[in-house]
Amino acid sequence: MSEMPDNYTVIDIETTGISPYYDDIIELSGLKIRNNKVVEEFSTLVNPQRSVSGFITNLTGITNNMLFDAPDIKTALPKLIDFIDNDIILGHNVRFDIGFIQNKLMKYFNQELKNESMDTLFLARKLLNLKNYKLSTIAHKYNIDTRNNHRGLKDCYITFEVYNNLTGKIQPQYVQQTLL
Repeated sequence: MSEMPDNYTVIDIETTGISPYYDDIIELSGLKIRNNKVVEEFSTLVNPQRSVSGFITNLTGITNNMLFDAPDIKTALPKLIDFIDNDIILGHNVRFDIGFIQNKLMKYFNQELKNESMDTLFLARKLLNLKNYKLSTIAHKYNIDTRNNHRGLKDCYITFEVYNNLTGKIQPQYVQQTLL
């Protein structure tokens, strides 16, 4: 790769905690990007088959009532995988999202996620000097609206905008390192 791609899928998930082994996905979201423009959205809540903590509800705004009629992970995850197809996956701290997705794919479908990925966290650490590299911190640097963040689709849009801002500064030596 000699330049950053203009065709990829941005993903973001929301979860009941930080462990892909003990916690569950409660939201799956994605943006299909073609020629550096959003051409399609995907988002679904996911019923984790257990209660969500008050901490997670306060963080995400996702309540147990919202999840009651949502599809379970065995129904929702294949739809996200079909949406991603063979695209490069872009995310912020994307290894977290991919770790959960990979764990659930293996557990329920004995399948691996083999897509290449890029991480705006990695790019930001290489290109910026900030107090921290949270998505909201980077977004504020570029005056990107973060209201209603910690929801899958909103975080996908924030990540997309962060990526566009970061790649305006990208140096060729970082391109190859960005793919994981």
